[in-house]
Amino acid sequence: MMTPHVIGVICALTSAVVWGSGDFSGGVAARTQNQFQVLALMSIPGIVVLALLALFTGEMVPTVKDIAWASSAGVAGALGIAALYRALSLGNAATVAPTTAVIGAALPVVFSWLFIGMPGIPRILGFIVAIYGIWCVSRPADTHPRGNGEGLILAVLAGMAFGWFFILIAQVEQGKVFAPLAFSKVASLILALVILRARGEGMPPLTSNPIAILAGFFDAGGNAFYMVARQFTRLDVAVVLASMYPAVTVILAYLILREKISASQWWGVGLCVTAITLISL
Repeated sequence: MMTPHVIGVICALTSAVVWGSGDFSGGVAARTQNQFQVLALMSIPGIVVLALLALFTGEMVPTVKDIAWASSAGVAGALGIAALYRALSLGNAATVAPTTAVIGAALPVVFSWLFIGMPGIPRILGFIVAIYGIWCVSRPADTHPRGNGEGLILAVLAGMAFGWFFILIAQVEQGKVFAPLAFSKVASLILALVILRARGEGMPPLTSNPIAILAGFFDAGGNAFYMVARQFTRLDVAVVLASMYPAVTVILAYLILREKISASQWWGVGLCVTAITLISL
């Protein structure tokens, strides 16, 4: 019989696989539209699917408090995407991607240790190995960073935004998954539309980028599995395991787009696998 912790580990790893698939799809979608248009398109299938799942499972309408937590998380996640894409556009992928990924994973770990307590030694070692592995696997094959202070600042801000998404959405009452996430996606859509309006751009047609719609389904699924994982295990365990999504994105890029994977990235994948073993103990 599986313990609640093991169930949480499985759900967190599933979240990483689904999120990684979503990031891969979103990256492909962003080749034909800007990041804010992709973000807006991604939000719509998430809202529809999550709302339908909430109705199907009989989830009650969230309280005002839970809606506030979920909406704040949605805004944080959307701001993180905006900051990350802007930083990447400046040509700093070799430092931006790993910096964002590591801060996004480390911030909830620190929060968890401060407010929940320290885990056992094997899990602490697993977190350390995992965060280093995430750093390695997030670095692109071209590891020659271009110096740009703005890009680094944006990477730090993006990582903090993603970290706060993990923390904020975890504050939703236990037992509620789909309805709060639907409100989170509504907040993301509103923010994307506001940014598009400020840039003098409109909402693109839903049929303009099918890959973005697909990415939205993956993103919603990753969010749901993370929420379930959080209910069965500690926040730091759920976050670090779910944050291994860059490994999935890299592997998909290798298998589908035939993109080159550096030795450092393969090393990072191996470290992530080792970390999973330590964290699962």
